[in-house]
Amino acid sequence: MSDLRFRRILLKLSGEALMGDGPFGICTDTVARIAGEVQAVKDSGVELAVVIGGGNIFRGVKGAASGMDRTSADYMGMLATVMNALALQDAFENAGLNTRVMSGIEMPRVAEPFIRRRAMRHLEKGRVVVFAAGTGNPFFTTDTAAALRAAEINADVVLKATKVDGIYDADPVTHPNATRFDRLTYTEVLHRDLRVMDGTAISLCRENHMPIIVFSLKQPGNVVRVARGETIGTIITVD
Repeated sequence: MSDLRFRRILLKLSGEALMGDGPFGICTDTVARIAGEVQAVKDSGVELAVVIGGGNIFRGVKGAASGMDRTSADYMGMLATVMNALALQDAFENAGLNTRVMSGIEMPRVAEPFIRRRAMRHLEKGRVVVFAAGTGNPFFTTDTAAALRAAEINADVVLKATKVDGIYDADPVTHPNATRFDRLTYTEVLHRDLRVMDGTAISLCRENHMPIIVFSLKQPGNVVRVARGETIGTIITVD
């Protein structure tokens, strides 16, 4: 534990992270690789919780944009995160990790209800906790759920794993000359409208002095490197 920068981590994974190279759905090889990353973090002595998105199956905002009722679309998106959480649980347990799925929407046959004290106890016992169904409410993203759960479990940091190696001033895929930031403040992210996370999530982290590190999940070992304090990606911290 002496070389670890963080004792308790909230890892935010997008649903798209589970797709691999596919256009949608869940790639079992990719999920197994993520499980290996999580196992390496756990083996280093870190307490770890995960918030998973559902965009690889259904995204509520896109559903609403297509004419669906926003509340119904968001609930569908939350159910998609439960499917992803169960896929992660299976992969984590195959890797030898003791895992619990906790849902913001009660569905006792497949997941425990989210109860803060129970989640804390799971972490203290060395279990990986996967938080599903977002906050359990429509109109909130899984980024906001990550910030909320991180504050509730007294995490030291939110790690947002993405497809790119940090935050840029423009999309690096479509803008090859985009500039990457090593460090930003919460205010700079909001004023620049960088949209790496939604404004509610950024504001919640700012109010709770919760640092956010945005980094690439594609590079093997990056989660452990971040946990050990190596400078990777972009850190968002106090003003």
